[in-house]
Amino acid sequence: MIVGPDIASVGSGSLVGFVLGLIGGGGSILAVPLLVYVVGVASPHVAIGTSAVAVALSAFANLLGHASAGNVRWPCALVFSAAGIAGAAVGSTIGKSLDGQKLLLLFGVLMIVIAVMMLVRKGGDGAAFQPLGRTTASRLLPRLLGMGGLVGGMSGFFGIGGGFLIVPGLMGAARMPMIMAIGSSLVAVTAFGITTAVSYALSGLVDWRIATLFVAGGIAGGVGGTFLAQRLSGHKSMLSRVFASIVAAVGLYVVARGYAAVFG
Repeated sequence: MIVGPDIASVGSGSLVGFVLGLIGGGGSILAVPLLVYVVGVASPHVAIGTSAVAVALSAFANLLGHASAGNVRWPCALVFSAAGIAGAAVGSTIGKSLDGQKLLLLFGVLMIVIAVMMLVRKGGDGAAFQPLGRTTASRLLPRLLGMGGLVGGMSGFFGIGGGFLIVPGLMGAARMPMIMAIGSSLVAVTAFGITTAVSYALSGLVDWRIATLFVAGGIAGGVGGTFLAQRLSGHKSMLSRVFASIVAAVGLYVVARGYAAVFG
């Protein structure tokens, strides 16, 4: 029988899937509070583990949608993801030694800075993008590896998804149009999520029933998010503004929660 928490799981998953499809990030930072405060998962660790499974699978479903629309640049995405996984391993080791609430506060500040930079950024419409290949490898590989390692390190350090960092990172490293950066970022979001999910699942910190319902909602929401991203990509700078606005709004929320926890 369908009960309240089940409906809440599907609805929350739909919201996360929609945001992932629209901007390629935001899954983890939205999923954990939704699981705790809306679905009612009592243990924060179970919420993190369940969200990792749900976000990884939802990101993969959205990746298929963006791939079919031609928005994924696989060589760039795979190189960036590989460097990011290595960076995340280092970053998470350092981050574990710091207070979690202070990390959240710093992460919120970083999100606001990224949002402001994207809002004031001039040009960068993707016209300079060239695919990773033999003729471009000497120029693109170092940038993709360096930026991927940095973004992965920051993602692991802060312990919260990397989508908000991956999209600007791909745009900066490879000069991608934003719609391609969003599609390609889902390769890294899926990879990072699976890495985290396996760790928590092996420790028994995943509620598989909720994860399944969350993913079902995420697939449905992702279709809408991918469709809207495709439509907005045709309007100059509109998708960047939507991305920056969502990042800024969530960043302000995270700062407020982190500040209250640290100084309240």
